[in-house]
Amino acid sequence: MNKTHTTLAFTVILTLLLSSCSRSKLDPKGFSVEPISEEEDDDGIIDGFNQDSIDMKTRPGHVLLTGYPQYRLTTVFKVNINKKSKRTFIGSNSYHRNYRDVGRDRNNNWNYHYMPGLEALYGYNIVNVSLHDTASEKHKKLFKKPILMRTLYFPAFESDTLNNVPVKRDYYLVSAYDEDTNNDGYINLHDLRRFYYFNLDGEQQTSLVPKNYSVMSSQYDHGNDRMFVYARHDANENGKTDDLEEIKIFWIDLKNPLNTGRQY
Repeated sequence: MNKTHTTLAFTVILTLLLSSCSRSKLDPKGFSVEPISEEEDDDGIIDGFNQDSIDMKTRPGHVLLTGYPQYRLTTVFKVNINKKSKRTFIGSNSYHRNYRDVGRDRNNNWNYHYMPGLEALYGYNIVNVSLHDTASEKHKKLFKKPILMRTLYFPAFESDTLNNVPVKRDYYLVSAYDEDTNNDGYINLHDLRRFYYFNLDGEQQTSLVPKNYSVMSSQYDHGNDRMFVYARHDANENGKTDDLEEIKIFWIDLKNPLNTGRQY
């Protein structure tokens, strides 16, 4: 190998190493769940979060257009600080897309959504979702306390069809880490991941997978309009997943997500 090739090889290796280190700094490490002490100002007003909540700065992301003009969603991000530049930054919204032929043939038009009628959104350090009701001009957060959201499913703005029939969903689904299940002082990817249902008003929060399971992935059955959720059973109750623990499959009827069962 001549000197030019040696220099080029070294440059490529160095670039890969730097890229790997850069990505590692953005790993969603989560946030502390230790309660903070409350301080009151001269007017007796508490400044900050409640003692049972979490002290962190947040910023809104982009507004999400649902299939219902009355309801708009906004992702809420944890504010992060770059250790070198000391500048603040947040994440951004990204979407799971479906590029399979089954979702865009003559009988189906899913507008590339992961499942017909539902957008599937994810992002770095999303800690809540705000729901705005344009009729009442009121807004509220889906979760009472900050969580670490993995995926948000919400009614798609575009009109989808399944087997030539229009599909319109009237609910939200959220997979999230919402509890320090392994008692290490942090909510992060080492905890159990839960899966929740909310109705269109952002109420009726219901767990669709038992809380002693950790959600891993999902699959869509377009023949039955069902969602399969793969989850690992926390059999030893240590609040985290272990490779040797069993994986179960739960089904969710997307026409009525409160109708669920176990596939395997």
